[in-house]
Amino acid sequence: MRGVLSTTIVLLVALTITAEAIKRKEKGKEAKAEPECSEWKFGKCVPNSGDCGVGVREATCNEQSKKHKCKVPCNWKKDFGADCKYKFGRWAECDTAKGTRSRSGTLKKALFNADCQTTIKVSKPCTPKTPKAKGPEKKGKKGKEN
Repeated sequence: MRGVLSTTIVLLVALTITAEAIKRKEKGKEAKAEPECSEWKFGKCVPNSGDCGVGVREATCNEQSKKHKCKVPCNWKKDFGADCKYKFGRWAECDTAKGTRSRSGTLKKALFNADCQTTIKVSKPCTPKTPKAKGPEKKGKKGKEN
């Protein structure tokens, strides 16, 4: 009697697992029944909090829309966005009137069909150069005197 009961329980568990697997396959087929879209348009990555970090990017095609996880680097320049990659030249000499130096960059790659400028110009404050001490005038170290 115990053998029949345990065999029945094992068969019920096997049937339940098989039924669940069939339901999952049917759900997968229904999702694929929609026409596949070839030209997705991606929006900007919007951080979940603050100006940078993990966020969400919305993609649309015809009447379909999807949300994708994305990340905005915290050290990236916010003026031209994280989806536009540029190749920059050397920094120009310091403009003493403005106290800044600048350089220009040309568009190397636009990710997610982003709307990017072909050339950009960035600037930063000039850093004052301080001369380094050379020779025996080192601070904090004294040699033995004989």
